[in-house]
Amino acid sequence: MSVFDITRRRLLQAGGVIMVSHMVPNLSFASANLLDKNAVIPLDYVDSFIALAADGHVTAFNGHVDLGTGIRTSLAQIVADEIGVPFYSVTMILGDTQYTPDQGPTIASATIQVTSIPLRQAAAQVRLQLMTLAAKAFAVSVGDLRTENGEVLVAARPERRLSYAQLAKGQNLHFELDEKVTLKPASEAFYVGKSVPRVDIKGKVTGELTWVHDMRVPNMLHGRVIRPPYAGADSSAPLGNSLISIDETSIAHLSGIVKIVRINDFVGVVAEREEQAIEAMRQLKVTWKKWDGLPDLSLDQLHETLDVQPSEKRMLRDDKGFDNALDSLTKTVNSDYVWPYHLHASIGPSCAVADVKGDKVDVWSGTQNPHDLRKDLALQLGRDLSQIYVHRMEASGCYGRNCADDVSADAVLLSEATGWPVRVQLMREQEAGWEPKGTGQLIQVRGGVNEKNEVAAYEFTTRYPSNNATTLSLILTGKKENKADVQQMGDRTAIPQYLYPLMRVMSKDTAPIVRASWMRGVSALPNVFAHESWIDEIAYLAKQDPIAYRLRYLDDPRAIALIHAVKKQANWVDGPMHRNPAPASQEIVSGRGFAWARYFHSKFPGFGAAWAAWVCDLTVNRRTGQVVIKKVYVAHDCGQMINPDGVRHQVHGNIIQSCSRVLKEFATFDKSGTTSLEWGGYPILRFDELPEIDIQLVDMPNEPPMGAGESAAVPSAAAVANALFDALGVRMREVPFTPERILRAVDTASNAQGASHE
Repeated sequence: MSVFDITRRRLLQAGGVIMVSHMVPNLSFASANLLDKNAVIPLDYVDSFIALAADGHVTAFNGHVDLGTGIRTSLAQIVADEIGVPFYSVTMILGDTQYTPDQGPTIASATIQVTSIPLRQAAAQVRLQLMTLAAKAFAVSVGDLRTENGEVLVAARPERRLSYAQLAKGQNLHFELDEKVTLKPASEAFYVGKSVPRVDIKGKVTGELTWVHDMRVPNMLHGRVIRPPYAGADSSAPLGNSLISIDETSIAHLSGIVKIVRINDFVGVVAEREEQAIEAMRQLKVTWKKWDGLPDLSLDQLHETLDVQPSEKRMLRDDKGFDNALDSLTKTVNSDYVWPYHLHASIGPSCAVADVKGDKVDVWSGTQNPHDLRKDLALQLGRDLSQIYVHRMEASGCYGRNCADDVSADAVLLSEATGWPVRVQLMREQEAGWEPKGTGQLIQVRGGVNEKNEVAAYEFTTRYPSNNATTLSLILTGKKENKADVQQMGDRTAIPQYLYPLMRVMSKDTAPIVRASWMRGVSALPNVFAHESWIDEIAYLAKQDPIAYRLRYLDDPRAIALIHAVKKQANWVDGPMHRNPAPASQEIVSGRGFAWARYFHSKFPGFGAAWAAWVCDLTVNRRTGQVVIKKVYVAHDCGQMINPDGVRHQVHGNIIQSCSRVLKEFATFDKSGTTSLEWGGYPILRFDELPEIDIQLVDMPNEPPMGAGESAAVPSAAAVANALFDALGVRMREVPFTPERILRAVDTASNAQGASHE
């Protein structure tokens, strides 16, 4: 029995649904135009988002999923306030393709800022309809009524009241969504703005069925897959046409084997028990074509490799007169910044369960984009979309796309081949090797100042290999051609928020080199690393305080207020960086750095997530190169906070993960694919290395709520790099800032200084 069967029964308790929803399993309740099994849940009808049960319980639907951000709780807070019921009366259904509209993948910190809007509008329309019905019953105007705890009552005579259940009987919610419906003001919020405890924590602590890894269905078999030896390679590898042979006799002696499945380059084994499937995977002899076609992606060569990749130039801004300004600079500062490939590094490998029947395919998955996965599975199986049901469950954290989609398709193929439900879990080396990486990036900045030390020209060019990896089985089985698709993803926050007089900003869109997909901050984090490192360098050359220098080029009042807030929070002392260099004999030196950003998503004009500003305090051991981030101050403005504790937790997570990425993390490759296949080859920040964290949440209850899932990470690399300069007097322009790189940079600077004195 799945968690979704339980939810469906809860929705139907006390007499069944009386406000009709697409979720209703009993089609006798549904509108006639919804009976077509090919119908897709529309985005413009109230019953796509809200259902009301006979006992007044509200079920609300959102196409996004909760990746650990707590949006299940926050969305329920929004619905409870807007429709006027107790918080515990709201159940959220997230990402289940059978019941929720397709609102795209859960990316770009867009759930609260974008996909919650129609949900709130639908809740408001339900409340308005109930009040209209009550007004007729009481023979008063709607303005004489108010709602409270699932009831409509006459404001002047509160004893005159009707429950939502009484009012809703016989009504139908299948009417168009009104984007202009009047919403409740923030002053009337009861749950929004409060730190309501997350609804998912209790089940996780008590061991209830939450994680897809724990999912079990009757008669379930266990599967494992055997991948080609080109871990994580993309279109340059012979995927789909690389398998030479399989020696099935190599596992004939093993017990419990149900089937070996081969479809082109897709190879899997199914067994009665999981350990039997693992042993079969390890012992099955498979011969593949040899291939070693990857370019050099080592840290030392990544700059050159990215720089020579063919690209398509896309101009984002090109001010008239820019070339003349560039030629007339008094001081020129040209700097290149390199971002490495990162793993999502999910603590547990991806897992899925599939049950392929004659006319229905059920898939339990930890996917980040269930509706897109549904389309891929329909293509994979050659079935109608209406036959595919993706039930989204909790999974290993990723903050970006890991192998959840890939393993879901694996399970579907093995279930189809055997006729039984099959559970598939990847091995650690498969997850690390084949997960679509957070892509590497090269940013080149050209510009400088005039005789007054004012920025006169700023040219910004970003190279970002595409990050829209295809579900792997589609390539392996030949359902899709293994070709390079150039995606436009490198321009998030590419245009700086500074009012530089003349700018040229371009993206050189590049085909993928290895499998890549979204990762927290996407291209915004590397782009801001360059923006905020460069202006810090300019401020130092101008012998000015880096915060004061930045403020000269800002007119965003919320950015300015936030920067002043973090300056006060951290007791920032004005003055240029590295103004008091430590004596050469001092082994451990300290530094402080500043950076800020607002995350802008390029695909949605005007779409910007929260503002965040960092002050980072760290120490560096000049003998070993070891960096210790001692304390991070972050001021954060995401507009109206639905759940302040939820926002605080997100900021904490952003800080910890980005510190790990900046100091330690980078994926490694050889000519055939990924080589960082376990934790020893991909270390992450340990508990004893965590910095002290001081967070200031700026309360803006009357401003629209914005996403907080990525914003606090975006200034991280620049803040750390600027603190390193303050400590060492050396600019670090390539992430990660490992001890080896620190020592090399210090030696290079020392040698250059010595040569200049000769």
